Amino acid sequence: MAYNATKMADWQISEEAEKNMPTPEDWQEKLGLLKEEMLPMGRLAKVDFLKVIERLKDRPDGKYIEVTAITPTPLGEGKSTTSCGLMEGLGKRGVNVGGALRQPSGGPTMNVKGTAAGGGNSLLIPMTEFSLGLTGDINDIMNAHNLAMVAVTARMQHERNYNDEQLARLTKMRRLDVDPTRVEMGWIIDFCAQALRNIVIGLGGRTDGFTMQSKFGIAVGSELMAILSVATNLADLKERINNITVAFDKSGKPVTCADLEVGNAMTAFMRNTINPTLMCTAEYNPCFVHAGPFANIAVGQSSIIADRIGLKMFDYHVTESGFAADIGFEKFWNVKCRFSGLKPHVSVLTSTIRALKMHGGGPKVVAGKDLAAEYKEENLALVEKGCENMVHMINVIRKAGINPVVCVNRFYTDTDAEVAIVKKAAEAAGARCAESKHWEKGGDGALEFADAVIDACKDSNDFKFLYPLEMKLRDRVETIAKNVYGADGVDWSAEADAKAQMLESDPKYADFATMMVKTHLSLSHDPVKKGVPKGWRLPIRDVLIYSGAKFLCPCAGTISLMPGTSSNPAFRRIDVDTETGKVSGLF
Repeated sequence: MAYNATKMADWQISEEAEKNMPTPEDWQEKLGLLKEEMLPMGRLAKVDFLKVIERLKDRPDGKYIEVTAITPTPLGEGKSTTSCGLMEGLGKRGVNVGGALRQPSGGPTMNVKGTAAGGGNSLLIPMTEFSLGLTGDINDIMNAHNLAMVAVTARMQHERNYNDEQLARLTKMRRLDVDPTRVEMGWIIDFCAQALRNIVIGLGGRTDGFTMQSKFGIAVGSELMAILSVATNLADLKERINNITVAFDKSGKPVTCADLEVGNAMTAFMRNTINPTLMCTAEYNPCFVHAGPFANIAVGQSSIIADRIGLKMFDYHVTESGFAADIGFEKFWNVKCRFSGLKPHVSVLTSTIRALKMHGGGPKVVAGKDLAAEYKEENLALVEKGCENMVHMINVIRKAGINPVVCVNRFYTDTDAEVAIVKKAAEAAGARCAESKHWEKGGDGALEFADAVIDACKDSNDFKFLYPLEMKLRDRVETIAKNVYGADGVDWSAEADAKAQMLESDPKYADFATMMVKTHLSLSHDPVKKGVPKGWRLPIRDVLIYSGAKFLCPCAGTISLMPGTSSNPAFRRIDVDTETGKVSGLF
């Protein structure tokens, strides 16, 4: 049944839907899983992916459907809602469908954007568990990451305090001679904590650590989350973790987790993270949750592991990419699919009238503040102008050899005339387009959308990567900037250019993926520039080295790896009933 989404908060809809939510035992029977393939964790369960993959290895893969979006407002445009709505709509059509979504970060959940559970009648349940740590993957990642920082800072302290002979005799360690100005990792926490972006550690005496500048990033942006997104099994996870570059020594040589003898212990913390968590939509369509968000500063994809399982278990498998097509889809296209060897049948481009109006010149959208009247009333001129951003994203997806399906994620304030403009523009650009009222009506509101996706999956496509793996790093960035973002070219800072030259000359980085770090609020590096900016160049200020994930991450503009908390954060409205333990206020 569909709940009254205009009168009920998301957490209230989740609470009602949870009354009939399948148990782990129900899922075992419903999905044909074996008892040993289920790993119950309270009222949820993880799935032992190695056992499932081995048993189903000869089963043909289902249809692979990726969900992306136009450039969003700071409020987000509902990719998770659209993903859930598509699963619900396909379920109403009687097909065997499931999906894979990303686990939300505590940063936006406790800030202004809220959880990534979807919304209305198209959300994941149980919402409280989903929003507040789930089965512990992010916590395990934080412990593992910060253990690496404990290892390197303790090592630096002991090497300062002992000579070589004492170091070998007392600690059984060789000297690594870490350069304190080149400790790359920093610490992580899963909140938007701007006060921790730049810190000084080790204040006090010689027993209180090594005094130096340090930093914090948000947990889901950690290289360990990137590794979880692309790892294939526990052995692969362990190898990648040991290859992480924690710092550089004073001669410029990488210092890895293996050098610090900490990688195996980090893997022990993360041993359970490789198995996806099984959840479901409010209409009880199965959905795996694995890996995390933030495609602007991380890979931002549901995991390869979850997709591999879903494609074996379901006839239609829906997976989500973070933010807009210039970021999330580009990384799905040129990184995730290259790593996985999987090829999508169709990509869904989520669009909203709200975002199109913003790109058409509408007033500034500020998270936590009421929307201007233009976003609540019909304004055909703003919608028509804003469609330029949508058409640009359609063309980006088509460069991958895919004809996308545009989904108008319809809000109840949108008008038929506004939706008609979007359909006309999308179809003129060569894409299918369907409106969907999944937020308001669940699967019954997503039937037109589901039919368009089923139809699109019948098409043959000519999927191809944007650039060959042999292309040099700076040439790749130039190709992405021009062909995906619409830039005139790239300007490298002296430091970034020198680093890029060094990386290009070292054969061990030749097959590393290019993982761009850029604002999600604009096609450009400047979040203020909306629509389709013209006459600009992309500035690259640094290149991060993720040697475990095998990513090189060029950083554009001034984007920070640690977001900030706003003046009116969501945590002010979250509460717990002390008699029942039920959580309220989670959007």
